[in-house]
Order: sequence, then C-alpha cells, then structure tokens
Amino acid sequence: MSERVERGVLQVDAALAEFVESEVLAPLGRDAEAFWSGLTRIIREFGPRNLALLAKRDEIQAKIDRWHAEQRGQPHDPAAYRAFLEEIGYLVPEPAPFTIGTRNVDPEIATMAGPQLVVPVLNARFLLNAANARWGSLYDAYYGTDALEVPAAEGPGFDPRRGAAVIAAGREFLDRIVPLKGTSWLDLQAGQEIALADPAQYVGGTDKGRVFRNNGLHIEVVFDREHPIGKQDKAGIADIRLEAALTTIVDLEDSVAAVDGEDKLAAYRNWLGVIRGDLEAVFQKGGKLVGRELEDDIAVTKLDGETVNLPGRSLLFVRNVGHLMTNPAILMPGNSPIPEGIMDAVITSAIGTLDVEGHARWPNSKAGSIYIVKPKMHGPEECAFTNDLFDAVEDLLDLPRHTIKVGVMDEERRTSANLSACIEAVKDRIVFINTGFLDRTGDEIHTSMRAGPMVRKGAMKNSAWLDAYEKRNVAIGLQHGLSGKAQIGKGMWAAPDRMHAMLAEKSGHLRAGANTAWVPSPTAAVLHALHYHQIDVFEVQKHLPPAPGLDALLTIPLAEGVNWSAEEVAEELDNNCQGLLGYVVRWVDAGVGCSKVPDINDVGLMEDRATLRISSQHLANWLLHGVCSQEQVMDALRRMAAKVDAQNADDPAYRPMAGEWQTHPAFRAACELVFEGVVQPNGYTEPLLHAWREKVKAGA
Repeated sequence: MSERVERGVLQVDAALAEFVESEVLAPLGRDAEAFWSGLTRIIREFGPRNLALLAKRDEIQAKIDRWHAEQRGQPHDPAAYRAFLEEIGYLVPEPAPFTIGTRNVDPEIATMAGPQLVVPVLNARFLLNAANARWGSLYDAYYGTDALEVPAAEGPGFDPRRGAAVIAAGREFLDRIVPLKGTSWLDLQAGQEIALADPAQYVGGTDKGRVFRNNGLHIEVVFDREHPIGKQDKAGIADIRLEAALTTIVDLEDSVAAVDGEDKLAAYRNWLGVIRGDLEAVFQKGGKLVGRELEDDIAVTKLDGETVNLPGRSLLFVRNVGHLMTNPAILMPGNSPIPEGIMDAVITSAIGTLDVEGHARWPNSKAGSIYIVKPKMHGPEECAFTNDLFDAVEDLLDLPRHTIKVGVMDEERRTSANLSACIEAVKDRIVFINTGFLDRTGDEIHTSMRAGPMVRKGAMKNSAWLDAYEKRNVAIGLQHGLSGKAQIGKGMWAAPDRMHAMLAEKSGHLRAGANTAWVPSPTAAVLHALHYHQIDVFEVQKHLPPAPGLDALLTIPLAEGVNWSAEEVAEELDNNCQGLLGYVVRWVDAGVGCSKVPDINDVGLMEDRATLRISSQHLANWLLHGVCSQEQVMDALRRMAAKVDAQNADDPAYRPMAGEWQTHPAFRAACELVFEGVVQPNGYTEPLLHAWREKVKAGA
C-alpha cells in the first residue's frame, strides 16, 4: 500500500498529493485546501450520479437480454425490436434541429484537416515523438517503409537505388501539389528561381528552406548543399518536410495500464511535462544514449519581411477514462476508491489550466481551450453527465464556462443510435466525434449477446450496421454544424509496417467526409498527410448524402443459416485466442497497454484494450450459443499460448505461459475474459485486467 495523506475527508496517495499541490496548484496560485474541498464536493455530487448511470446500463442490458431470450426461435422483427428499444429508453426522441455553439477552437481542430495520433501517456519517448510529429520527413517516410514498393535496401548503408526512387516520388508529389510555372521540380537547378503556377501557395522562407501551403497544410522544401542528399541533388534539395499530425490524443485510457496511484501519478506527470513544455526522455538507441525533447516552432519569413511562427508541435487532446472504473489513488469516506473519470477530469484540467493561463513554454491552445476526449459514454444522459461535470471542474478552477472542450467517442451502440441527442447534450463544448470499429463491435456483440451467434469477426467489416454507423456519424455531425468548428474523425490504421496498403486504402476516410483519422506512428502521419493534399475534405463534406436510417444501424449481425465447418470454427478460435493472449500477457505482466503485437500470421498490429474487447466478446458469444465448446476454446488458448510464447522468445523479461495454466496470471486473466465475458459490464475488459495487474504488482 502506498503512503496516504488526509485532505479533508479524502485519503490521497502522498506522492500524488505532493505533485498536485507543488507542481500544479502552486504555479497556478490556487489554494490547495480549497482545491481538495472542491474535489470533495464534486465527488459527493457526481459520484452517486455516476453509479446511477452504471446501474442504468446494467438495467437496460438485462431487459435486452430477456427480450432476446423470449424471442428465441422466432424470426427477428425489426419493427417490434425498435419499439421495444424505445419503450425501455434505449432509444430516445430525436432533438429539435440545432447547431453546435462551440467557440474558441483552434484551427487544427476546426478549419484544418490532417492526421491524428493517439499515444500512451505513460511512455515519455512515444509521447514526445507524437507531439513532435507535427512535422516529418517525406524522404524518411518513403525510404524507411514499404510505401513505394521498392525492394528493401541492400546492406546496412545507404542504398542509392532506393534513394533515387524516394527523390523521384518526392518530386512527383511537389509537381502535383505545388506545381511550378513552366517547368517541373524534376528539372529545377540549384539557384534557379522558384516560380509557382499558383503564387498564393508560397508562404515564406526558413533558414534552409521554402514553405508552401496546400489545402491548409504546409510543406517545407529544404535546400542544403552540405547535406549528404542535398550535395548530390541538382537543385540542392535535401528533404521535403510535411506538416503531418495536426493533433494528438494523449491517452490515459485504452492504451495504458494504470491501476493505482503510482501509475496515475506517472500519467499525470507526463501530461504536465508535455503541456508545460519541459518533458524529456533519455533512452538507448543503437548502443548510445539519446535524449529527446519538444521541438521549437518554425520561423518563416514572408515576402514582405514579416516573420511568422508555424507550430512545431501537434495540438494536444487528453483522453480521460470512461465512467466505469474507480482508482485507489484517492480514497473517499468509507475507503472506497474515487471514480477514475472524475479524478481525471479534475487533475488533467488543472494541468491544462497551466496552458490557458500562460504558464507553458509554448501555448498548446492559442484559443485558450482545454481539450478532453471522453470515451465509452452510453447515450445522451451520460454525455449530459460529462457536460455537468466539466461545468463543475471549470467552477473549481475558476475557468470561464466551456473552456474545457469535449471529444465524444462514438463507440457504444446506445450513443450511435442517439448521436444527435448526445451531441446536443454537449453542444456548446463539443469539438470531436469519432468512430472506432473495435470497441463499437465489442458493444454490438455484447448488447445482442443473447440474440444468437454472431458472424465471424472478419465479416463484421461488411455488415449493414457498420456501414450505417460510419455514414451516420459523419452525416449527423455535419447536420449539427461540426464542419468548420470540430473534428469528425475515423479510426486507426492498425498495421504500422504496411504503409503501401495504407496509402492505397486510407484516403477512403477523407472521401467519407472525415477531416481527421488515426494513424499508428509519426511516419504513418507523414504518409497519411499526402491524402489531405490530394483531397479537400471540407469540399467533400458539402456533397455527402444524408444519414442512413436508424433501422440499418440496428441490424444485428447474426450468422443466420450459417453452418461453419470444423476447420472454420477452429480458425476463428485460434485467431481470437492468439490476439487476446498476445495483448493480455503484455498488459498483465508488463503493464504495457499498447504496443505492436504480432497477429496469428506474425503481422505486427498496434493493439489496445478495444482489440481485447472484441475478441473476448466474440468468443463468449460463440460459447453461449454452442458454436464451440469450452474444451475447444481451452485447447485453442493453450496452443495459442505456445505461439505467443514463441513470438516473445527474444524478450528476456518475458515469462512463458505454456504449461503454467493454473498459475500464470496473464493466462488466467485471458481465460476469465472469455469464460466470464457474458457477465462483464457491457463486455468491458478493464475490471478483470485491473484485478490481475494489481495482483502482479503486489507480487502474487
């Protein structure tokens, strides 16, 4: 147990209390006693409401379970099903027409379109990489990935053949996006005047480059005759740098394993460092110690001699946890742990106040806003709860109303089905709606768990509900005026080593009307930025069709009339079990909430808890409906444990699971996630993961 100190009626982790008081409140000039008493008031007001909302989730789910049980053996009746959902309050009436009233939003969110990163807050190195991913080298992105489908470099040194292909692709990009007047970038000579076909695209010069703009995004062409590339280039061009990750979500939720005061303090400390501007990381790379810190802004001199600064860092959101979990970092009267979402709202906002009140090296938000992404909300009541909570936090911190903005993750079925009402509940602070296939599918399965066996996981991507979900999210956002005021986002490209495929496929997110979409790395952000130069998203948004009807969204993805072969069932079990174990073993044993995990075909995929939710719920569903037996699942888990062990064989800290079926905490956690999946709240994995991680940290 960590040492605790009394703060009124609260028992606070001593190190956390010291951090909040000395590093956050003192620079703000806020009184510590008033802060803790204000937090106590918020807990007393919102704690019971939080519990009531969770109880309503369980009550609604129980009614849906009973309805499906009563309908068993009968043809599905969509009209009766929709009427039932309205009767129990799962579906609420559509609000009257409205437009969001959000003000003071930075252009990176409101009027620019570009890639978005999500980064685990607990990894300072990754956090700095993401924050610095506002700019990145197109040459490096091409050379270091399969984007161009050029054969891999031969040997450890520079490969001239591959380098030539990179330079040619870079020139082709410039010719398409910022064409020259009367010539080509391919033919440009050193010292030759750069005359653009559209002079308005020229922004100005840097110490070694020229900056251009297209579709709101900047491009820097770097001229450097001393650089190894520039000295061999006839125009002296050493690199092409793209403005890439306009925004980054600093994640305290799905991509981290934070179960106690020690973990939360590490998370808050990194959030403070990146907001304050002094976060640093030192690590081993290539046998040497390497340091990393935040990049400075980029000074650009315009034609009239005026100097302007372009942001050198991504604009940061912080993703708080949802409403479900509690955390022992702070104990309330009776020694009950604090609702973690309330703690996150207060402390991350207090840290954000350092930015809006001018205590940061560089401003994160020049508009004076704090940006919080709120995940896993079920319906408009829970969105209204968040809105009221943020009101209370603003009052505690003496912030103007709606300083704290909210991003709503549209990843739960009850939110998708009532999206207009959800947006209305936060209409004066919303800056973001986003879709997410994995969590949304996990909730799709759990909500209709007793309706019947679901289609195979891969088939979900072609299901009617998913198509409606993705289209409705954009259309409803546009209907309520998000364009020009907020982000409408799309989910992650999960395979960081498959950049050629990403370039071929991810432009679909822009054509669907999304002005941001998630990518798994800074390199991927540079390559995805190419799509935003090719497509004007805001123009696309003007021509999109209206939202599909609600009935399509409510179509349950049942495998009706399907009779899978034994081989197909075994293949699905192996796929789910391997992915589940590969993620759980890192979460439980090592406290790693997001990493590149090899899939069953040894393809590295960026995975977080959402991956786990869909796999565990799919297995639980097939078990419930007799598609497979417990013995078959256990057999798959044991075989896949051996595979995951082999995939981690080079990690000296890894503890193999094979043979330790009764004692290995990660293997036991994986079993519980599957065999107790039906009764997990909304199919969430956090309660079991936290319990097993706490045991490992305690030395069990």
